[in-house]
Amino acid sequence: MNALQVKPSAATGEVLRVTQESAGWQTVSLRVIRLDEAQRHVVSQPDEELALVMLGGKATIRAGAQQWNSLGGRATVFSGMPHTLYLPVGAGQIEIEALTSPCEVAVCGARASRKFPAALIDPSSVEVEIRGGGNATRQINHIIKPDFPADRLLVVEVYTPSGNWSSYPPHKHDVHNPPREVDLDEIYYYKISQPEGFAIQRVYTRDGRRNETVTVRDNEVLLIPDGYHPVVAAHGYDCYYLNVLAGSARSMAASDDPDYAWVRGTWNAKDPRVPLVR
Repeated sequence: MNALQVKPSAATGEVLRVTQESAGWQTVSLRVIRLDEAQRHVVSQPDEELALVMLGGKATIRAGAQQWNSLGGRATVFSGMPHTLYLPVGAGQIEIEALTSPCEVAVCGARASRKFPAALIDPSSVEVEIRGGGNATRQINHIIKPDFPADRLLVVEVYTPSGNWSSYPPHKHDVHNPPREVDLDEIYYYKISQPEGFAIQRVYTRDGRRNETVTVRDNEVLLIPDGYHPVVAAHGYDCYYLNVLAGSARSMAASDDPDYAWVRGTWNAKDPRVPLVR
């Protein structure tokens, strides 16, 4: 297995974990919790601000004296828009109680020092962007944007139709040079529309120091510490990924690989399949 790739480790409970220590950086983390109805799971990450993204099903979430009932709505990421709960640093123990079977929650974290109010982000608050063109058209669901009241955490969902390219032209965000580019660590958490499907992601630097091409499948993670990182979805299979980012600034500024930036000028139409979810 590639050193940047993380596979699920269990069928229920905490099925996948990326910590700052395991990733080798000081910024973002991800835990994926999968529960059956009435099961409970406790998360404690007191030095991180968190975004609990409902991937599928419904849950009641408790943090200290606060409680959010029946959070969620879509059955899977391919059937609707996300409900998300933002919790500030220092939230203490967080209990997730599943109300459906299955119930799947992505706990996205970033080490933080400034405290902001807890906030519920419902689907109507999620900005949808149709990015790219031709067979590089994809849907971006902006969940926690740079202007959201948070310290460091940024979260988006990306839907790439069967056979299309995404994160394209290849771009990077590993140098602090605002406003052109900022240094962000990034997690890609994948869902594929059918379990046998796959996507391919390349991670590379222009000097050849990093040059890796990885096959990623349903429920797997790819870590992006640096470099350009384009994606292509296998024909016949729609691809979803959840991006968790944090770094040197609250910005999504990135720079294209100059060898491929010209491609933007060729896009004169959007793929009519997008948006994939509404």
